[in-house]
Amino acid sequence: MRVLVITERQGDAVSRMSWEALAAGRQFAQIIGAGLFAVAVGNDALSQVAEISKKKLDGIYAVTHEFLASYTADGYARALRQVVERLCPRIVVFPHTYRTRDFAPKLAASFGQSLISDVIGIGVDNAQPVCIRPIFQGKLHAEVLLDANAPQFVSVQSGIFRSDTQEATETPANVEAVEISLDPADIRVSTQEPLRETKGEAGLAHARVIVAVGRGIKDPKHIALAKELAEALGGEVGASRPVCDNGWLTPDRQIGSSGQTVSPKLYVALGISGAIQHIVGMRGSETIIAVNKDPDAPIFDIATYGVVGDLFEVVPALLKALKQSATT
Repeated sequence: MRVLVITERQGDAVSRMSWEALAAGRQFAQIIGAGLFAVAVGNDALSQVAEISKKKLDGIYAVTHEFLASYTADGYARALRQVVERLCPRIVVFPHTYRTRDFAPKLAASFGQSLISDVIGIGVDNAQPVCIRPIFQGKLHAEVLLDANAPQFVSVQSGIFRSDTQEATETPANVEAVEISLDPADIRVSTQEPLRETKGEAGLAHARVIVAVGRGIKDPKHIALAKELAEALGGEVGASRPVCDNGWLTPDRQIGSSGQTVSPKLYVALGISGAIQHIVGMRGSETIIAVNKDPDAPIFDIATYGVVGDLFEVVPALLKALKQSATT
């Protein structure tokens, strides 16, 4: 029995979200007692394999074809259909990217299945995996039981599963090439330049430190305080939805169910109450420090460290301490 994880490249390396998908795939594999296998797709699949093989896996499959040199939904869906038919996995896991949203529903439908998208958690019910996903813009969570009707198709939300949990190995996993056949008539669309992240999106997605502001910042002029703290910590500034709705920061800085999902090493929440719509976008952070005057603010339920106090007193004190430590 197999769990397949479809990986993607970002620039010259395997994408962070692919490593997150592998972390989720490992949870599925442990629940059902299956092997965990990575699948690299594209004319550059072998270069992906070299990086993936450094991690502990039960095997890696490389899928190459000249018609996969440029991404198309037709090409990827037809290629991966052949892979799934040949390998007969129980579960196929994808990172929830723009590309996945394009071709994965088509692939799942070809097997008479649905894509269970945006998964933010994995549970167990009677020894079977349960996918937890947000609905109604994060106001509610749905639990979807994965039955034995294989294959099941799942995509995992960015920033939820830790990308740094992959165990290294001295003995690389076996790499197997999977031959596929594609006809030019199968590719019905032409490709354009790939969608690129804006500078702000890229900054938040890869930031190790994020200082986020909410309603408690009170006035746009006070955002300078958050920017100063972010600069001192070597991080980026983010925000909850009300701040962006008011135009105090641009929409690419919004974190939450209708914005970005992030998972930095350190997340500092200033004046953020912790509505579920915001929490779903940042709860994958490794360490969360919350500053809020309200001791009952929901943000404290998930915070690693909580400071009940006025951010306009706490942040200057933090900045002073950081400056003093930098000079000693």
